[in-house]
Amino acid sequence: MTALSLDKSGRITIPTEMLAKLGLKPGDSLALELRDGALVIQPTSPARQKASPAAPEKPGDPPVAVRHAIARKNLQTPMQFIKGIGPKMAELLEKRGIKTVGDALYLLPLRYEDRRELIPVARLRPGTSQVFQGRILAADSVTTRGGRRVFEAMVGDASGQIALKWFNANAVWMKRTWKVGREGIFTGEVSVFGHQREVHHPDVEWLEEGTDVREIMAADPANFGRIVPVYPLTEGLQQKPMRKVMREVVARFLDDVENHLPASLLTPHDFMPVPAALRQVHMPPADADLAGLNEGRSQAHRSLAFEEFFFWELGLALKRRGITLEEGIAFQVTHRYTKQLARLLPFELTAAQRRVLSEIKADMMAPHPMHRLVQGDVGCGKTLVALMAALVAVENDYQVAIMAPTEILAEQHWLTIHRWCAELGIETVLLTAGMKGRAKSDAMARVTEGSARIVIGTHAVIQDKVEFKRLGLGIIDEQHRFGVLQRGILKKKGSNPDILVMTATPIPRTLAMTLFGDLSLSVIDELPPGRTPVETRVYFESRRAQVYDMIRREIGQGRQAYLIYPLVEETEKSDLRAAAQMAEHLRTDIFPGLRVALLHGRMSPEEKEAVMGSFKARETDILVATTVIEVGIDVPNATVMVIEHAERFGLSQLHQLRGRVGRGQARSYCILLTSGKLSEDGEKRLHEMEKTNDGFRIAEADLEIRGPGDFLGTRQSGMPDFRIANILRDGQILETARKAAFELLAADPELSGSDHVRLREELVSRWGQRLELGSIG
Repeated sequence: MTALSLDKSGRITIPTEMLAKLGLKPGDSLALELRDGALVIQPTSPARQKASPAAPEKPGDPPVAVRHAIARKNLQTPMQFIKGIGPKMAELLEKRGIKTVGDALYLLPLRYEDRRELIPVARLRPGTSQVFQGRILAADSVTTRGGRRVFEAMVGDASGQIALKWFNANAVWMKRTWKVGREGIFTGEVSVFGHQREVHHPDVEWLEEGTDVREIMAADPANFGRIVPVYPLTEGLQQKPMRKVMREVVARFLDDVENHLPASLLTPHDFMPVPAALRQVHMPPADADLAGLNEGRSQAHRSLAFEEFFFWELGLALKRRGITLEEGIAFQVTHRYTKQLARLLPFELTAAQRRVLSEIKADMMAPHPMHRLVQGDVGCGKTLVALMAALVAVENDYQVAIMAPTEILAEQHWLTIHRWCAELGIETVLLTAGMKGRAKSDAMARVTEGSARIVIGTHAVIQDKVEFKRLGLGIIDEQHRFGVLQRGILKKKGSNPDILVMTATPIPRTLAMTLFGDLSLSVIDELPPGRTPVETRVYFESRRAQVYDMIRREIGQGRQAYLIYPLVEETEKSDLRAAAQMAEHLRTDIFPGLRVALLHGRMSPEEKEAVMGSFKARETDILVATTVIEVGIDVPNATVMVIEHAERFGLSQLHQLRGRVGRGQARSYCILLTSGKLSEDGEKRLHEMEKTNDGFRIAEADLEIRGPGDFLGTRQSGMPDFRIANILRDGQILETARKAAFELLAADPELSGSDHVRLREELVSRWGQRLELGSIG
């Protein structure tokens, strides 16, 4: 072993033979880092040292760890140091989230254009992006029938002509540039308007007089003679310089990208190593399938999606395995309170509720912490199942925390649960951020001293100041609105408490696997007896009178109705009908002989409880409300749900609202009232509601229309930030990645095999903090 000596001036002398082993020479720069008691030498030489991670070691090669460190350092090179990039372009790239060459390598093209050959004008096909050569035959500004100014140029070759158009262009500058007789190579998407083929805002490469077009194309391989990538840009960035920069980055830095997945994972599924896949997405081979590239279905795209999904699923698999190894609370099921509650209920639990409750009890009795997701459609009785689980914890002298994403939802749960618990002699407390002064401090004191056995609230429940005496079970409602992080904080409020998460939003399988892969899954797939399918109809504003007649008819038969509005009070900026004003209008002008009540989120819990109690007791005919009634109200006698401005609501929210009716034996109706000014997505949503009552089909459609971020609610979605993979497009790959990750962990639980050490390091680097995997690093 070579010893390093420290002289009086504090300098360390490194022997020449050690420099040679590191691939360095005197004068090269390096960095020293103290890591776990060892001094790590890391070259930082400006003369970049490159070695393929997969290359076999030769005598004199730097050690593997050093090569990995060099590669990682190279990928952190700021974009401003790349040839052709000045400060202005570096700033624009940063706006797109591209700070380093590593970021750039993972910026995948939006689409691809086929520029392998020039197409004669007569053969240009609508619906495709093509490259053609032509001469300008005419060019000038024209005015459309609608009074819109458009600059139009006619371009032709020996085979035919095509129109090029620009909207909102500077006509003076365009006339100077697009002179009759000038020749160029044009690229753009061909469309048809009337009987005329046209290209809007084409790219152009002008040809000098007498220039051979083939020479021009050969001299610019980044933009011609191949399938060309089209990158996402930001204002001020142009496609041509962007391609040039990306080509430079791929050529210089691709060898620094490591392939972490062993061949045993890739080969069986025909996936490629990451460096090869990245090369193909940026520079597709000449024989590549254009449609496959544009749809993200190429072998390269699929390989990159698999790698990204695999690391996430491996993290979830490790987290799940860690949960089963942790010491938890082994609860005893004494039935002290659960049997009492069952006797108090005016109905029997469904078979699905009993099955899920058995799964929860089995988890709670096990000596390691429960982590279970309960999923079910509107009205399937999840709250009751959660309360039964809470009572098991209370029977064992533990506290329970129930966390909901909004104050309204937390209050709804409290109103339902505290009624039952009061009968059982169990103290409950509501704790929300909106509570102030004495009320809040009293609630927190009862939690700390332990007299409050069931604590129901919002994020306020996991604030630092809230201390539980003996937390044994955490229940999280509408789980998709919370991230993994919130789950972790709740868990730390006790000593490895059990965690039960619930959602009334049916979550499609691919999304559930992505978000909750570390949880066991229970599905309440049966509605209580007596629930009838709700007939859903879309009515336009012109049929409002018919809607009011339907309400009168139903109330005349002894039924009740809901009218839902998006706002509490009208504002100057909004044209939406507002609940407060409409309640007054309905009471005075439309239904003067009927009892109309108002319910909204700004009311106190006591006021809300009084209004809902009155409606439930049939003392109110029509309940005018905001989305406060989305959850928690069960009135079997209500048979009509009218939703104003239905186009403003998401599909899952419309489905949740519709779930308030159809709870009794009588036929029920959900009327979606709309002004008729529908976007394409708005129209899709409303038609989907008319077609089906199946919450899972609704969720799939909502996910397809809105995408994962909006479907979940971006603020607290918990959705991992995938750079490449798309859970809608790549659902099958996600399944493959999940299976591969769980199988690999079953074979090597510690990830200690020689093929898996780097895998483990990369996993901790990517997702360690997010999934709290620090212990495996």
